[in-house]
Amino acid sequence: MQIRTEYQPEWIREDFVDFIAEKFNSIWAWKKIKAEIINIKPLSTDFIQLQLRPNQNFQLNAYQAGQSILVTVVIGGVRQQRSYSIVQVSPQGLLSIAVKKQGRVSNALTALPVNSTVEISQPQGDFVLQPSERASLLIASGSGISAIYALLNSHLLNHSKPVDLLYFSRDNAYAAELTALAEQYPQFKLHLINTTQQKQHLTLELLSELVDNFQQRECYACGASAMMQSVQKIYQALELTEQLHTEYFQLLIDETLAVQPVKFLLAQQEFQAKSNLLDSAEQAGLRPAHGCRMGICNTCSCTKINGSVKNMLTGEIDSQSNSQIKLCISQAISPVTINL
Repeated sequence: MQIRTEYQPEWIREDFVDFIAEKFNSIWAWKKIKAEIINIKPLSTDFIQLQLRPNQNFQLNAYQAGQSILVTVVIGGVRQQRSYSIVQVSPQGLLSIAVKKQGRVSNALTALPVNSTVEISQPQGDFVLQPSERASLLIASGSGISAIYALLNSHLLNHSKPVDLLYFSRDNAYAAELTALAEQYPQFKLHLINTTQQKQHLTLELLSELVDNFQQRECYACGASAMMQSVQKIYQALELTEQLHTEYFQLLIDETLAVQPVKFLLAQQEFQAKSNLLDSAEQAGLRPAHGCRMGICNTCSCTKINGSVKNMLTGEIDSQSNSQIKLCISQAISPVTINL
């Protein structure tokens, strides 16, 4: 019996369909999620809100307030990604994100004109309101207000429980909108601290002064590394870390840790790691898969065969063999071997 094998042509190719579709509409695509920038609104001199119209592939019903999307832009012919929190979703399904003019991707994104097209991901992340009978405390600084603003709106629309927002800002982005919400909803108290006028930092004394019974609340914090360190220390000292929910947009490298040798086993490549494992690998010329660079999307998840790493978000040490880690938020504290 003779078995004949014949070439089976791929009659429909996704890239060809997308190429034809975009001739009719720039965001049409078979599987990819494309979005058109339909409005640009300055929030300050270096903080921009972009309103995006996603195509039919975006799963709007899966979105929860506080989540983010990966936005892809092409820089010098190379696709680059960064994660941005969704500030709000309009009744028409339009997405708003706020972008700080810092870093290659953000600078490229804020330079795009209206009607430009970008590729985005599905909504992702677990920085969302947790089921709880407690009142809420929201803490934000800088561009961390984007995720916190979304959580606040969700809380006010779905709960009558008290909610306080402590917001450290040098440019008062969204201050007018927040003030209007405070006037509309009696359960909402806004504590706006302009850091150019008040040299105030987050302390236990400040929390106790501004927010009644803050120890009995669910706390959600997002902001710059100094503020995030402060809130972590406060809640650890009070043994309330189970009530603290955090989102980081800036990773803090532990400068006290020594440089460590790291080996990618499958690639048979070794390099020295000073910062997080992803950045260190890229500085050595390697290109591991990655996405958000913030520990959200899991694209850089891999198996650590041996060695110890520090989670840069939580401070936890992982010394177990054959454990899952994320390269972007892991810093080596001993020689490490990774199954890549």
